[in-house]
Amino acid sequence: MQYDSERCSTIKCFDDIQTGIKDCDVVIVLRLQKERMLDADIPNEQDYFDNYGLTAERLALAKPDAIVMHPGPINRGVEIDSSIADGDQSVILQQVTNGIAIRMAIMEILAGKS
Repeated sequence: MQYDSERCSTIKCFDDIQTGIKDCDVVIVLRLQKERMLDADIPNEQDYFDNYGLTAERLALAKPDAIVMHPGPINRGVEIDSSIADGDQSVILQQVTNGIAIRMAIMEILAGKS
């Protein structure tokens, strides 16, 4: 896909996940750091998933050919439903695999071996 600076000239922020996902090309889900939940305003994992988790219903708001990304590791049923993580629109495994190769290459460069 070609970058279109006219279409991508602004960044928008939303406080409603449904509005934010609507017509997206890419949905990126980040990992909830469960070890830090005690200090956050998140009562429990189920409440988080109910309000913010990526479900089939929410993903249906994005463009039909939208891809789903997540850097891993995934907390299934907390930030993303397993059916989405393993679904046809998911590129999570490719993303994680490519991320490993990139980090290895950077470490090799930093170690002076290239």
